Amino acid sequence: MLTVLAPLLLLLNGLAAGVMLGTQLGGFPYMASLPVDRYVYAHAFLGRRYDPAMPICLIGTVALDAVLAFDAPRAGAQALFALAGLLTATTPVIAVTKNAPVNRWMRTLDPDNLPADFRDPRPEWGAWNTRRSWITMAALAVNCAALGFLL
Repeated sequence: MLTVLAPLLLLLNGLAAGVMLGTQLGGFPYMASLPVDRYVYAHAFLGRRYDPAMPICLIGTVALDAVLAFDAPRAGAQALFALAGLLTATTPVIAVTKNAPVNRWMRTLDPDNLPADFRDPRPEWGAWNTRRSWITMAALAVNCAALGFLL
């Protein structure tokens, strides 16, 4: 079972970490450079493309980490898989509580007729996105370390 679950875990966690790294290297810096109306268009375009792939990758990573935290043959690997699962679990919590409400609100806006009281969400949204990005990438590093205990 370990020979099937561990590669699947790395695939899911690696895909999630790669997407999050992409948001840090280019996605969000580009979005932050746009005028507000163009940002609203871009946000709507990109926002629809991450569901359901990211939730599948993240929840799959958490589930596989939980299984491997109990089934790995060495205590060091078990502890690291558990830590990686906890780290990864924080990413969807941040997404649901901090980023998704902004995403839903942004989808209701007409970029050509922004409300007079429009408050640009990029600074706060970006800060939370950075946190979840680094957490997801850290979880991948911890999962890789856990595999080292299995050799």
